[in-house]
Amino acid sequence: MAIDRRKSDDVRGTKVALIGISFFLAWAGAAQAQATTNNMKGTAPPVVADANPDALKGAWVRVDGRYTIAIRNIGTDGQIEAMYFNPNQVPFARAQVSQDGNALRASFELRAGGYAGSTYELTYDPASDRLSGVYYQAVAKQKFDVYFTRK
Repeated sequence: MAIDRRKSDDVRGTKVALIGISFFLAWAGAAQAQATTNNMKGTAPPVVADANPDALKGAWVRVDGRYTIAIRNIGTDGQIEAMYFNPNQVPFARAQVSQDGNALRASFELRAGGYAGSTYELTYDPASDRLSGVYYQAVAKQKFDVYFTRK
């Protein structure tokens, strides 16, 4: 009878061990899947389907100065109703938004106040909520990398 009980205990112990190993393997597999998912999130760029130009509305401040672009409205034709401040108010001669794939691009041209055709060519980054690109200073004929953050 003692031998049968030992066999029974051995079988029961083996079952417990197998159940424990099964739980461990399931947990390890889930942890690996989560790590893989997290790594994929870090490397894949966000996809912005049909970027909404209204995301550009608001006041944007250039980080290297007190230059501000205030976007009030965006028409269905892409025309932007906006004003430039340095710190005084200067109207844009031209302001327009376009969509390039999933990216929103905004173009602004200044002609008043001594700007003589200076332009901003900016792209909206929804992940950082900023406008970045190039400022062309027409009088000095120089280009500068710039970015604006939401005010």
